[in-house]
Amino acid sequence: MLERVEAIIQQLVNEVDFPQASELFATLSGGKRLRARLILTIAPNDSRAPLLGAIVELIHAASLLHDDVIDEAMMRRGTPSVNATHGSKLAIMLGDILYSKAFSELTSFDPEISFSISQSVMKLSVGEMMDVAMAESFNVNREEYLKMLYLKTATLIESCAYCAAILENKEAARYGLYGKNLGLAFQIVDDILDITSDDETLGKPALNDFVEGKATLPYIDLYDALDGDERDKLVGCHGRELSKAEKVWIRDRMEHFGVIERSYHYAQELCDEAIRCVPEEAALRAIIASVIQRSY
Repeated sequence: MLERVEAIIQQLVNEVDFPQASELFATLSGGKRLRARLILTIAPNDSRAPLLGAIVELIHAASLLHDDVIDEAMMRRGTPSVNATHGSKLAIMLGDILYSKAFSELTSFDPEISFSISQSVMKLSVGEMMDVAMAESFNVNREEYLKMLYLKTATLIESCAYCAAILENKEAARYGLYGKNLGLAFQIVDDILDITSDDETLGKPALNDFVEGKATLPYIDLYDALDGDERDKLVGCHGRELSKAEKVWIRDRMEHFGVIERSYHYAQELCDEAIRCVPEEAALRAIIASVIQRSY
C-alpha cells in the first residue's frame, strides 16, 4: 500500500504542472513515511486512505523544507538540503507549493478530517515559532519543551491517527491519543539519536541540535543533574560549534548521570501509554516497536 501512496504523491506533484517544482521535489528523500504508514495501518480497508497518506506526506515535506531554511540546515537525511543546493527562496516556495496542493486535495475529504489536519498544521507552525524562540537561550523548562515538541511534531501524527480512525469508523479519540504519544516518543528518540549516533548514521553532524541552539530533553535533564561550574560549562557550549573535547565531555556527563537512559525511559512510558489506548491493534504495537528501537 505504501507503493500506492508514493504513486499518488508523484501524481499530485506532477499535477502542479511546473517542471522545476517536480525536479526539486525529486531531490527530496522520502524518509520513513511514518504518517502514511500510520493511516494505512489504522484504515486498511478505506479506498481513500492512500490519498490521505499522500496529502499528509506532502504537508510533512513542506514543513521540513521550511524547517531547513529556519535552521539554515545544509543536510537532510544524508543529502544536501534544497536551501543548500538552490537557495532559501526556492526552498520556501517549493514548501508553499506542496502545502497548497495538499490543502486543495484535502477539501475533498469529510470536513472533520480536513479541519483536524488543518488545525494540526497551524499548531505545527506555532511549535516552530516556539522552537525558534527557545533556541535564543538555554531553555531549562522541561514542560515548555514538551509542549513545543507536541506542537511541532506530535500534533500532525496525532491528527493522522485520528483521521484514519474516522475513515475506518473506529473510535477516533482513542486513536488520536495513540498518535499523540507515538509522536512525542518519536521525537524524543530523535533527540537521543542526535547525541548517541555518529555523523554517517544520522546523515548530519552529531550533536547538531545543540549547536543549532536546541536544548532538547537530554540536555535539560543533564542541566538538572549538574551544578556550579559544570552547569555554566554546559550553557557555555550551547548554540555554537563544539570541539571534539566538548562533545566527549557532554557525552561523558550524560553517561555518568544516566541521562540517555532517563530519556529512553520516558519515551518508553509514552509508548506504553499509546499501546494502552489501542490494545487490540497488534500492527500499531509493531509501529511503536519500530520507533523505540530504531537507530536513525
